[in-house]
Formats: sequence, C-alpha cells, structure tokens
Amino acid sequence: MGRLSGKTAIITGAGSGIGRSASLLFSGEGANLVVADKMDSVDETARLVAEAGGKVVGLQGDAGDEAFVESLVAKAVSEYGGLDVAWANAGISGGWKTFDDQDGAFWAEVLRVNLIGAFLLVKHASRVMIPAGKGGSIICTASVAGIRSGAGGTPYSASKAGVISLVQTSANEFYGTGVRVNAICPGLIETGMTQAMFDGARARGSENKIGQLNPMNRAGAPIEIANAGLFLASDESSYVDGQAIVVDGGLSSSHPVVRRKR
Repeated sequence: MGRLSGKTAIITGAGSGIGRSASLLFSGEGANLVVADKMDSVDETARLVAEAGGKVVGLQGDAGDEAFVESLVAKAVSEYGGLDVAWANAGISGGWKTFDDQDGAFWAEVLRVNLIGAFLLVKHASRVMIPAGKGGSIICTASVAGIRSGAGGTPYSASKAGVISLVQTSANEFYGTGVRVNAICPGLIETGMTQAMFDGARARGSENKIGQLNPMNRAGAPIEIANAGLFLASDESSYVDGQAIVVDGGLSSSHPVVRRKR
C-alpha cells in the first residue's frame, strides 16, 4: 500500500480490462485519479474506485481527440494540483481483415486512436510535468504485435510498433527533465478487445487451447499488466526510461505463428 501516495494519475481506456484493473490498483496504492474511456463503462470504473475509498474523476471521450486529451490533463491539474503519471492505455484492434480488404480510412482510424492518441497524452502530460520540475512517468500500452509479426492485424501491429518508437524518441526529447516514458507490451490478455475470441473458444469447448503458443500455456489477466504499470508509475522504476517492457507469458521469445491461408 502507498506506492503512489500523493501522486496524481491519468489512465485512458479505463472503462474495462487493463485500464479498469490499473485504476483500482493505482487508487489502492494512494493515487488520485482521472480516468477516461470512450464508453460509458468508465462511470462504473469511477464508481468502483470511489466505493473503495479512492479519489477519482471519470470522463467520457475519445482518446484520439486532442481537445479531449488536453481536458484530461487540465482536469488533473484543477482537481488535484498537478500530474505525476499518465497512462495512454486506450486502443482498438481494428479487427481482422485481409490485406486486400484494408483501405486508407481503416488504417487511419487505427493509427489515430492507438498511435496519435498516445502521442497526444505524451504531449499534454509532459507540458505539465516538465515545468513542475518534479519529473513524472508516462506509460503507453503497446503490444507484442508491435515487436514483430504474428500477434495482430497489420494496421494494429504497425500502430503498436509506432508506440514503441514514440516512447523511445520522446524519452530522448525529454532529456534531463526527469520525465520518463515507457511502454508495456502485453501478450494475449482477456479484455474487451479480445473478448469475442475468448467467448468463441469457450463456446467451441477449446478454452484449454487459449495461450497454448506461449511457454506459460495460458492467457494473461488484466491485473498482470496493471502490476507492470504500477512498477513504471512508482519511484521503484526511477532509472527505467525509453523501454518497451514485455508481459506476454514468454510469447515473444519465439513468436510462433499459425499461418493464415489466403
């Protein structure tokens, strides 16, 4: 308890899955929260945090919209007096489409939410953190799909590779400021984004095959990603910067691929 005492954190994509788990975990460790999601389920997350005794403001909006992202940072400052942690967790998968069925509009939307959305939170959070002179921690949710092929659709994978590059380059942009920027690369986690796959496997009676391609032989839980985020948000990671930390049960140690036939 208390690893984030006195800190203020923004978490996007907080309506379910990793974002909700992180919200409850961070609050339990003493953080004041601004949580956001495009879905109204963010209100349920805020309610759960408040019922557990946490300080929280929940806002509904688009993480890829600059005005909304700027308003999140402004709310953290007006409500709590500053900002210490920002986690750009919101994202979309785009679903599975063959390469020939993809078009520019499809790509643009995936990149807008996953990559530009992360950039916007890095930009506006750093604008508050750097002048305050206390450093800060910015976290971006990337993916093992951003490391190499075989773990996601083409635009999704490209967007997450972009997030990793964003983290590396922005960490160096903030040289000497004490503002750290890192990414977490989850493997197969049961969240709203992957729920249809999990439900389909259960309906077919093949739930035991979920996660069979990684050495842990299972899928991960949102709390396992939230725990990695807690480390990066806390002072325990004070010398960790510009990194993409993989939490995937060992999947990316080999990235085995089941080929899709055209």
